[in-house]
Amino acid sequence: MPAGVRLVAVSKFHPVPALREAYDAGQRLFGESRVQELLEKIPQLPSDIQWHFIGHLQTNKVRSLIGRTALIESVDSERLLELIDRESERAGVITRVLMQVHVAREETKFGFYPEELQQYFTDRKFESLKATHICGVMGMASNTDDMERVRRDFRNIYSIFRAIRDNESLGLRGFDIVSMGMSGDWKIAVEEGSDLIRIGTRIFGSREY
Repeated sequence: MPAGVRLVAVSKFHPVPALREAYDAGQRLFGESRVQELLEKIPQLPSDIQWHFIGHLQTNKVRSLIGRTALIESVDSERLLELIDRESERAGVITRVLMQVHVAREETKFGFYPEELQQYFTDRKFESLKATHICGVMGMASNTDDMERVRRDFRNIYSIFRAIRDNESLGLRGFDIVSMGMSGDWKIAVEEGSDLIRIGTRIFGSREY
């Protein structure tokens, strides 16, 4: 693993013994995409695991997730962000999140369009957050064998991150994470600036559905 790059083991759909095997090998960051599955696994595994939520988060599941994660990587709307903030304040915790950017060609993927996300920060809407810390961005490349398209997508995500991070007038602190890259494209993602990659199949093999 390149220096400065952290690995999230995508453990969704994999049984607890497989996670424990990865834990015993030294892995501490695990990524889940279904709230119920995450809540079932947490009490069965060591308490020093850092859980990342990486899937589309439904608003009716937010309350049960708050206080259980080290990072919610998949904030894909202002409505969701505001709800996370309200529930975090209610619970008396600070929730760390990433803003999900949509650059892929598939309309089925979630996230803010680049201009939407930049406008959110330009309008300084983040200043209204009371119990949520925006730590950076997350994004996925198009699902294609065209690796040049994948590289362009990652480059686009990173350029959005950099434009926000380097805007000194915003006064952001701790906005320093770029999460992009999965089993099939992580090397390109790292070359284009990712410092957090999400790997499932290469660690656990095919999923058990």
